[in-house]
Amino acid sequence: MRIKDIFKEKTVFSFEVFPPKKTSPIDVIYTTLEELRDLSPDFISVTFSAGGSGNGGYAIDVASKVKEYGITPMIHLPCINYTKDEIKATLTAIQENGIENILALRGDINPDIPPKTDFAHASGLISYIKSMGDFDIGGACYPEGHPDADSLDEDIANLKTKVDAGADHLITQLFFDNDMFYRFKEKTDAAGINVPIEAGIMPVVNKKQIERMVTTCGASLPIKFVKMMQRYEHNPEALRDAGIAYAVNQIVDLAASGVDGIHLYTMNNPYVARKISEAVSGIIGTR
Repeated sequence: MRIKDIFKEKTVFSFEVFPPKKTSPIDVIYTTLEELRDLSPDFISVTFSAGGSGNGGYAIDVASKVKEYGITPMIHLPCINYTKDEIKATLTAIQENGIENILALRGDINPDIPPKTDFAHASGLISYIKSMGDFDIGGACYPEGHPDADSLDEDIANLKTKVDAGADHLITQLFFDNDMFYRFKEKTDAAGINVPIEAGIMPVVNKKQIERMVTTCGASLPIKFVKMMQRYEHNPEALRDAGIAYAVNQIVDLAASGVDGIHLYTMNNPYVARKISEAVSGIIGTR
């Protein structure tokens, strides 16, 4: 099913998973998927190596397994470290596996790998995907602005270019302050960006992991979030439970405000995904 059509029916609830590296067995992610499918997400997105770790083939395999389980898959497709010919070959493989939903991304720049020059931005990739087949295309967005942008307004102008190129819906980078999302949504509305925007939520289960992610994407940390991490950083179980509660509170507030959807960054942790899914099952899924 095309994800843009799911948005027409309900408040979307979806998951993200990542395949193992090529040096690791793929079976471990299949065990994760077995547990996630019982939660009946509207779709599952599968990350794709942007920086040369070589899990691209695994990504297609995992997305195909998601489809076998009766769940709509979406495969990430970054472009910064791939040539046009490599992207074309990947699109062909995606089509051959019956996958019709793609999250088109520039991808993170790897300082050890010189970027390719065929696609400098996701908007160019989106246009190319449109020319190659009838895909449903998602795009990424940043409630606090892309780290490379000079301002949020500049980033939203770039986002409008991405949507005009053919993005059917958007997923935000993680954020921990809902007010940042609401400010962002006001600006996208004013800019004429009228595709569904799904809020990306990452529950904190590991302090170092969150700090690393925040360094990469530039998300700010509210005082209450910082206090939570400081209070429980040496008690993994307590931090996990507090992180789940914080994510649930975010989702409840977003749902009450009419968010188009919630995309849960599961970090391949079925326990966390289950606890959050059970907590919000009564408020997510209907308009």
